[in-house]
Amino acid sequence: MTHTTVPVIFDLDGTLVDPAGGITGGIAAALTELGLPVPDQSRMDAMIGPKLSHSLTEIAGVPPSLLADAIRIYRAHYVATGIAQSRLYPGIRNLLEDLAAAGRPIAVATQKPEGLARTVLAHHGIAGLFHSIRGSAADEAGPGAGPVSEGAVPEGKADIVAAALSDLTAGHPAAAGRAVMVGDRAQDVAGAAANGLDCIGVGWGFAPDGELHTAGAIEIVHNTTALHATINKLSERPGTPALNEVHTDGNV
Repeated sequence: MTHTTVPVIFDLDGTLVDPAGGITGGIAAALTELGLPVPDQSRMDAMIGPKLSHSLTEIAGVPPSLLADAIRIYRAHYVATGIAQSRLYPGIRNLLEDLAAAGRPIAVATQKPEGLARTVLAHHGIAGLFHSIRGSAADEAGPGAGPVSEGAVPEGKADIVAAALSDLTAGHPAAAGRAVMVGDRAQDVAGAAANGLDCIGVGWGFAPDGELHTAGAIEIVHNTTALHATINKLSERPGTPALNEVHTDGNV
């Protein structure tokens, strides 16, 4: 099997798309409307990536009785203004087009509700490049929304990655073990590991310093040129390279 057929699964926010305040602005609007304090910017940024219900309860301190309202208000704000604020990170469109043109199966696995993820990707004109787009259920106040111990991965990411992997490798089980995940937070690395996949960390997302390294990202890249090269390298090598940070002149 050549490297062009090895599947790649991408996280969405912080990896493909810069929310540019659309997510944090929506959370702030929801907290303000409910009379709850708005956390400082570093804690707000930490909410980008994990499951929304987890972020609201564990980081913003939203009580369970107000969780459904907070999600509803946030979602309305995000749909009305947040999606339009978002932008693709530099070089992402070209990267995805190149991967698709090379015949490489690509997917999205995000903890954003699946329907909303499709809307965001369609807004940016890239939804059609993916063989699979997988996300969480529309009702984020349901199972899996309870407290998560510090340092643990919110429920759901591993299952979402598994669903995307299954879509990409249907009929080609040997490809599953050679697939790779690309993400910007620890839960992306953990979700990949739970499915036996390596994860490339991207340095332009929302992970605090050291998070991706500690989580076990196989490499950390800082632009899309390096990301493309690393995807190809991991596809072609039978072993697992040591973690290092890759800087290549190019985008991001």
